[in-house]
Amino acid sequence: MKKFICLLASLLLSNSPVEADAEDTRTVIQLSPKHRAMVLTEMREFLRGLQQISEALSREDMDSVAGVARSLGTSMSQHMPAELKQALPQGFRKLGHSVHSHFDQIALDAESLADSGHALSQLAHTLSGCVSCHSMYQIRNE
Repeated sequence: MKKFICLLASLLLSNSPVEADAEDTRTVIQLSPKHRAMVLTEMREFLRGLQQISEALSREDMDSVAGVARSLGTSMSQHMPAELKQALPQGFRKLGHSVHSHFDQIALDAESLADSGHALSQLAHTLSGCVSCHSMYQIRNE
């Protein structure tokens, strides 16, 4: 066990971290602190929902999958203030709408098909939208 811990420690310490001053080439979205907090809160809701859907899928609980997915669907985006929507770039809004729409479809299919494999595949596709957005944009305070 001591050998394992020493090996693990040496591996962790020997890995060189990513340079702190590496240039971030993502598009900067400048928002007011209030609007930035709203967007980040929505993203945290996505993460919470993804965890809950994953857990429900592990139990084959398609009713829970549908309920959580529906809560993350397009109805969620209707609570965003118009001035925030206008402040966001079109590409960001398109990706966001796509992710919300995917959650709506996951909910519908979870109810009608009750196929956890299909739902998991849909979830992976939805996550690719999250990855794309996080790869393209960063949100900063004005």
